[in-house]
Amino acid sequence: MLIFMKKWLIAGFTYMFLFLFAGIASAHVTVKPIEVSQGSYEVFTVRVPSETSGTTTKQIEIKVPDGVEVLRIEPKYGWTYSLNKGTGDKIIGIVWKAEGKGLEVTEFTEFRFQGKVGADVKELNWKAYQTYADGSKVDWVEASDGQYPASITVVTPATSKDQGHGGSAVAQSGAAADQTNISGSQQQTASNGFDHEMTIFDRGIAISAFILGVIAIVISFVRKPRKG
Repeated sequence: MLIFMKKWLIAGFTYMFLFLFAGIASAHVTVKPIEVSQGSYEVFTVRVPSETSGTTTKQIEIKVPDGVEVLRIEPKYGWTYSLNKGTGDKIIGIVWKAEGKGLEVTEFTEFRFQGKVGADVKELNWKAYQTYADGSKVDWVEASDGQYPASITVVTPATSKDQGHGGSAVAQSGAAADQTNISGSQQQTASNGFDHEMTIFDRGIAISAFILGVIAIVISFVRKPRKG
């Protein structure tokens, strides 16, 4: 019976490890939100985890899809940024560089910028290039099932509310004012999304700890010597 319980405990540890740390092990450079509407103003959030031991992330570059017009960049303490521009001064890339040592393997950070989604866009493919202090580089440009996938944002048809931003001269004149309100709401959404992920993670740890405690109690009873 004791041998059986030990095997059960080992199996429990194994499944718990896979459940809790699979998300961390498969962390990628991502761009949120994952779904937007055509013609909408959005605050895009680039989440960057550092995944290589023994070095730090020093630079991250994002290629801006053709379907996005970048309007503003949010400053990031400890990081500088530069803009790559194409025809007509359109921003086609953003590069963030760490002023200090950069991100350790146990750390991540987020960068934000505001932009407008094109009216005829169906998908945004975000190619990212992560550079480490030791000179190594990871290109996040592959398909969704690849080892280093590019982040994808799905673009849905504009609703009547979205169309109000660009359907008339009056709407266009008010778009700049609307951007500020949208920016605040999008930032709050991104923050809430991250808090939700952390809540799920913490809940998983609590449940796993409870299960392990029950298993330990059962084993302690099994191991008690019988009297007589």
